Amino acid sequence: MNYFESTAVLNPKLKIQNSKFKIQNLGVADYLATWQAMKDFTAARDDTTPDEIWLVQHPPVYTQGLAGKPEHLLRSNGIPVIKTDRGGQITYHGPGQIIAYLLFDMRRAKIGVRELVTRMENAVIDLLAGYKIKAAGRRDAPGVYVADAKIAALGLKIKNGYCYHGIALNVGMDLSPFANINPCGYAGMNVVQTKDLGVPDGIESLSGKLATQLIIKLKN
Repeated sequence: MNYFESTAVLNPKLKIQNSKFKIQNLGVADYLATWQAMKDFTAARDDTTPDEIWLVQHPPVYTQGLAGKPEHLLRSNGIPVIKTDRGGQITYHGPGQIIAYLLFDMRRAKIGVRELVTRMENAVIDLLAGYKIKAAGRRDAPGVYVADAKIAALGLKIKNGYCYHGIALNVGMDLSPFANINPCGYAGMNVVQTKDLGVPDGIESLSGKLATQLIIKLKN
């Protein structure tokens, strides 16, 4: 399964600038507006454009990747389904889930797709390890898992050596909408979140820690 197929003005609450990344916390933002902003940013960037990480939560929405099959939406529950341009199947986004969108020049970093995916997964794995939670990636199904339950989903769009979309970490959300889909195309896949694993920190703290881990993993 291929997850990696080769502006709205948002009001950030937090901006952190360093030599490699610009990090923006967008709060809760509409999915379509954010997706369009990512496409606009990627189309306009060049070899001198700094990479960015956008930290965001979305109102409830299902997103269906380019390879998505309609049968993975098991039943309609009024939550909109948006066909997007990342690879992969269907997943759910909602408040209480951190999404780190990565707008990254892969050619400049000399990082290939598989290496990038591994580094992004390792950012979440190391974040969770700080709370004594053992997590791992899976070669057959990108993302991060605690035992057999998925805690973070990953999908990318790569265009002209630039990527966008990113990784979504379940923190303290309503998980029930996942029951209406086969998450990422896998029937019966369990999902879990940090709150239910005893992590005391919430969205604000974990967003900053996730961004820090991504920078550590992606710096040359």
